[in-house]
Amino acid sequence: MDELAATMTGFARTLRAAGVAADHERTQSLLRALDHLDVTDPDEVYWAGRLTLCAGPDDLPRYDRCFAAYFGGTRAALSRTATTSVTRHLAERQGDGESGDDDGTPAPATASRIEVLRHRDVARLTEAERAEVHRMMALLRGGRARRRSRRFESAHRGVLDQRRTIRDALRKGEVARLRHRRHTTRPRTVVMFVDVSGSMAPYAETLLRFAHALVRNEPRATRVYSVGTRLTPVTAELRHRDPGTALNEVSKVIPDWSGGTRLGEELKEYLARFSARGAIVLIASDGWERGDPELLGAQLARLARQAYRVIWVNPHKGYADYQPLTGGMRAALPYLDDLVAGHSLAAFEQLSERLAHA
Repeated sequence: MDELAATMTGFARTLRAAGVAADHERTQSLLRALDHLDVTDPDEVYWAGRLTLCAGPDDLPRYDRCFAAYFGGTRAALSRTATTSVTRHLAERQGDGESGDDDGTPAPATASRIEVLRHRDVARLTEAERAEVHRMMALLRGGRARRRSRRFESAHRGVLDQRRTIRDALRKGEVARLRHRRHTTRPRTVVMFVDVSGSMAPYAETLLRFAHALVRNEPRATRVYSVGTRLTPVTAELRHRDPGTALNEVSKVIPDWSGGTRLGEELKEYLARFSARGAIVLIASDGWERGDPELLGAQLARLARQAYRVIWVNPHKGYADYQPLTGGMRAALPYLDDLVAGHSLAAFEQLSERLAHA
């Protein structure tokens, strides 16, 4: 059984590299399904994987190619009827009976339904449910921890403002009142890196919408970059007030959607050009690093010396049985202040609170 689990986990990893949303939960569903099937029958393995690992019709061609390449077999093209049947079955699994009435109309967003949606994995929502979660995410109004700046302001108490006190005395001929000053405060800068590689495809849009909420709340103290095979700044595009418009603009400037992840190289590029001194750094990724994990660890060590806090947001952290076993996560862990979940609206609300009290 351990050999079977290792084989199917490797297959799921191949699918993620190809852009299929074969996340940890879907892989576990496949292994549970195979417990009840004949694993020596290629057809049963094929259909078990297709029904559990694919998230929608766009994944089906990729799945067929990966299955043939990984297991060394070929399959005839499916009929239109079979494809429609599988697609419908996947939609029913994703909706879990909550997608709406029989006529396809989305169900009204009652309080109890919204509470359920807050805790559900966004990768397993229907389009209507995901749109509702994104609408609620646009309403996030989390605060931002503040830091002392170099500027001063007048105050009733604090450090003696000698310059203003002497200036008043020269104007009035005597020291009539002591003037004081204190440091002003400003929001702590947040630098966010959003992984847009194939394995993060089910979560990338939601993460970018969370980034949009951060930029909208503190436009001067937020910087956002997409990471995949290259580092792309997207802060300017996220400044649009409307989330849909902002996401459309972001999609135009990101050249490496659903590719691989070379986070170590991109952090090295960022640190060569910019600084994260005193900032809170958010890295939203599942840790599937295609580059050298040692390079990633070295760059995170540099980043941790500059930043106020380094927080890694991993969608799979929301599951009780998650373990950070990928090379990227093992290299990153020694330099992280926090490893938090990023798979649901509730997780993003908690992250927003963390940023307000960091």
